Amino acid sequence: MPNYDLTSRIALHLDRHLVFPLLEFLQERQLYADEEILKAKTDLLSKTNMVDYAIDIHRSLHHTETVPQDMLDRRAEVVSRLKSLEEAAAPLISFLQNPSLVQDLRSDKQYNLQMLNDRYQSFSSPLIQLQNRTWLMHWSLFIFFNHENGRNGIIDLFFQDRYLNALQTNAHHLLRYVATAVIVNKRRRNMLKELIKVIQQEQYTYKDPVTEFLECLYINYDFEGAQQKLRDMLAEKLNMSYDEAERWIVNLVRNSKLDAKIDSMSGTVVMGTSYVNVYEQIIESTKQLSVRTYMLAKNVIESAPVGQAAAR
Repeated sequence: MPNYDLTSRIALHLDRHLVFPLLEFLQERQLYADEEILKAKTDLLSKTNMVDYAIDIHRSLHHTETVPQDMLDRRAEVVSRLKSLEEAAAPLISFLQNPSLVQDLRSDKQYNLQMLNDRYQSFSSPLIQLQNRTWLMHWSLFIFFNHENGRNGIIDLFFQDRYLNALQTNAHHLLRYVATAVIVNKRRRNMLKELIKVIQQEQYTYKDPVTEFLECLYINYDFEGAQQKLRDMLAEKLNMSYDEAERWIVNLVRNSKLDAKIDSMSGTVVMGTSYVNVYEQIIESTKQLSVRTYMLAKNVIESAPVGQAAAR
């Protein structure tokens, strides 16, 4: 069994139908025996509402057009439940489709949540909201890693305070995907500092070759260890040949700001060290302080009318 396969952990936070592409991927890569994958598909399908798909699989497996009665009964039950859910969500959907009503929404997310909850009772407790954010982050992986601008999207979403809190509380393993998005996206290399901070905070909770590579490189300054983790991460765990891994490392060094050289003879990456000028550190800190002050002032101004209205 591959040591760093996250399928079983990610599947806990996905709708069952979203697990099927993962099983197909594992089957294509032949990471597990076909018998194991087939059994997993069968078990997974039996507990879903994907009755039509289950019927197709049944017909294909048994080479028959006859459908068991229990499957037909299950299909009728699923269709009935779908109609009831559509009716329950109709008021909120109608609101979102009405431009004049949507204008009531503000930039203040807390106000919007409270207003929608008061009108439609559509939001649950903070604990349920945390669980929903965790599920959304897992679902979003299918979009972000299949879209040309997805690597920017995953960085923008996962580094929002609420989603970062959900990651650190319920889904430490998603650090692998955030780290990968930052590493391969040279335009968002400015997020590396924030990423390293999160990895450092979670180093006793979650580790894999990707996070350990960054930990060796930016926290421990263990360049030999970083090289070893890079080999594990590319050549062995991602089913890449040595030459493919070497080409990937070359492209990474070329497209990044890393001070590094490739020694093909010894099969190593020679890393250099770079130090940020103290004046640049002061300028960067000043910029961040200015942005945070602006956002704080903006939030105070926007929330003031809401507080005054509540006092009345």
